[in-house]
Amino acid sequence: MAHALITTPFTASSTADEVLRGIDLAGVRAIVTGASSGLGTETARALAAAGADVTLAVRNTTAGDTVAGTIARSTGGIRPRVVRLDLADRTSVTRFTDAWHGPLHLLINNAGVVTGGLERTREGWELQFATNHVGHFALATGLHDALALGAADRDGARIVSVSSTAHMRSGVDFDDLHFERRGYDPQIAYARSKTANSLFAVEATRRWASDGIVANAVNPGGIATGLQRNFTPAQKASLAAAEAAGVFTYKTLGQGAATSIVAAVAPEFARSGGHYLDDAQEARTVPNDADLAQHPHGVKEWALDPALAERLWTVSADQIRT
Repeated sequence: MAHALITTPFTASSTADEVLRGIDLAGVRAIVTGASSGLGTETARALAAAGADVTLAVRNTTAGDTVAGTIARSTGGIRPRVVRLDLADRTSVTRFTDAWHGPLHLLINNAGVVTGGLERTREGWELQFATNHVGHFALATGLHDALALGAADRDGARIVSVSSTAHMRSGVDFDDLHFERRGYDPQIAYARSKTANSLFAVEATRRWASDGIVANAVNPGGIATGLQRNFTPAQKASLAAAEAAGVFTYKTLGQGAATSIVAAVAPEFARSGGHYLDDAQEARTVPNDADLAQHPHGVKEWALDPALAERLWTVSADQIRT
């Protein structure tokens, strides 16, 4: 029997500021990856405006410094810290986690990359999967102790894993994670990484809930950001077709960030993890063969499967150890 879906008072049109209205985040330490532009910037701004001590984890620290200054001026709050983080570089991730001291209350795994063709890391890993999933996995596991401290400090810590409707296109191919044997399709590669983002939330919650840490995946919805800058003509055509089919309508940055903020602060998710949120609500699970156009706000079974989540965790841990 399916469990009752978790609901909140917010909707697709709610903004991050509306979700945070009346909430005081003074004393909350938060990390937002990919916060030098787009959705990450808006998420970081909203948290800072509510009083959080925010760290912008970014590849481009010059852009990050500009964002930090803008946030400080617009909110009148604490200027966010800017720390370099390249999720595709294991050394960079380790340097970041080793340098973190003290508790962490919110980890917003927001950064993402889309490629127009096959690109690989130094290890030979496919870049989208390596950045969107493996890098965030290494970051979260490296910060586990800080999150546990944060949970003890404020009665709970949360991880927000930013996924996408794209997860509906493909599950994780454990036989060829990095396209070493099969033809490369950048859209399928992105989809696999977004399914992995959701599976991470499932297994992180199973392993860490006893430490007071829960993780949830979110679909921010359709937002025009720099993520689309590398789209090929085929990818742009696919996006246009999806919009025409009613799979999504474009949101503002504030509306897109709202679901991340719901997962980060809403009381409904304070101790409940392993869920996939869409339009500020827990999404309904649909079969793996469900048509995206018919279920634009659903989450496929392969993105929440506990056995697949455990398998992916094991594989990912092995990868970052090698």
